[in-house]
Amino acid sequence: MATIFAPATAAGKAGIAVVRVSGADASASVIALCGHIPAPRVATRVDLKDPANGERLDDGLVLWFPGPRSFTGEDVAEFHVHGSRAVVDSILTVLGRLASFRLAKPGEFARRAFAAGKLDLAQTEALADLIAAETRAQARQALRQLGGALGRAVEELRLRILRLRAQAEAEIDFPDEGDVPGGLIATMAPSLDALDRALGDLIEQGARGERLRNGYTVAILGPPNAGKSSLLNRLARREAAIVSSVAGTTRDTIEVHLDLAGWPVTLIDTAGLRELDADDPQAAIEREGMRRARLSAAHADLRLIVLDARTPTLDATLAPYASDALVVHNKIDLAAADAAAIGISAATGAGLAQLENILAGKAAASLGAEDGQAALVTRARHREALVAVQAALRRARLQPQAELIAEELRAAAEALGRIVGRTGVEDVLDLLFGEFCIGK
Repeated sequence: MATIFAPATAAGKAGIAVVRVSGADASASVIALCGHIPAPRVATRVDLKDPANGERLDDGLVLWFPGPRSFTGEDVAEFHVHGSRAVVDSILTVLGRLASFRLAKPGEFARRAFAAGKLDLAQTEALADLIAAETRAQARQALRQLGGALGRAVEELRLRILRLRAQAEAEIDFPDEGDVPGGLIATMAPSLDALDRALGDLIEQGARGERLRNGYTVAILGPPNAGKSSLLNRLARREAAIVSSVAGTTRDTIEVHLDLAGWPVTLIDTAGLRELDADDPQAAIEREGMRRARLSAAHADLRLIVLDARTPTLDATLAPYASDALVVHNKIDLAAADAAAIGISAATGAGLAQLENILAGKAAASLGAEDGQAALVTRARHREALVAVQAALRRARLQPQAELIAEELRAAAEALGRIVGRTGVEDVLDLLFGEFCIGK
């Protein structure tokens, strides 16, 4: 394969930038820029020079990682240079002139690590999640999976299934009598039940793990001019939504991502809900905004109804959402809130700290685990594979022949293998590695 290179740090002015090289000819890049190969895995200060004319490009550090003891399993070099565009561009120019070198594609370093067995597929997904993590809870979940927790759990389950399959194969090769393996199923039943329970626990985790990756969603509902957009801006601590005294200003949904006590929360500002004249052609856009508001409300984890404390009555458009909603009375600087509601003022900030604590608590209750451990199953792909495993094991208990039992156990083991990349994942790879930035 070609030797690849790319910046491993974000573009823009910075104190330090890292340029990574991986491949069979990585040593040529070190010799070209530094003149010699430094000691492995030791940061060495060097003058980086253009081999074409000897021009000094930078005073930086080089790290040399001979394969297979490297991130990709190949020879890897890293150049830690000053983070100006001029310096980074000059380093990339030199590398681009070297034979068999080319710029890396997004995720190509991680893909080579996966191909070399340095990471299984679940760990590779965790690496993408860690890069994208916006809160501590998301990072904690990704780190646990990056450490191989899901891979170890999957391998333990796979070995248990393979032992059962070996038992079924022995029944096929050395049958006592008849084709109906009643005794075989009887001896397998406790193990199959235990596997079913373990899979059920992991599948249940999956919903929580996926929600944590995507964030806890809160749809802000209410009549026009109740202060929904003002509340969104207060919680976001920026002008994310247009605020106006004109009813119907908000026509589309606006999303803001927050970190509340380490939990990812997505606030969705929506169009005000009210009764409209069905024959009014000017109301078509507002009606579409209300349709989107109802759609957001239907899919949100929590509905937050904002009412004007001066007129806190739920009308017919909001009543369907009231039973399990969190009701907030805004504008308590103008009127007192009812005792049953949370009183706030988006204008002055009064009550906002209490509301943030309540939202953080609800997010923690929905996304967190009772034992404090991050979920192992974090993607729909994992959950769907586990459901397929569970279904195959349940079918195995119903089969009348040892050969059919063995086949269902084989299908179960293969479905488990797809989670970590043992089998049948080629259609996943391009999509997954496309999530990465160039240089990772």
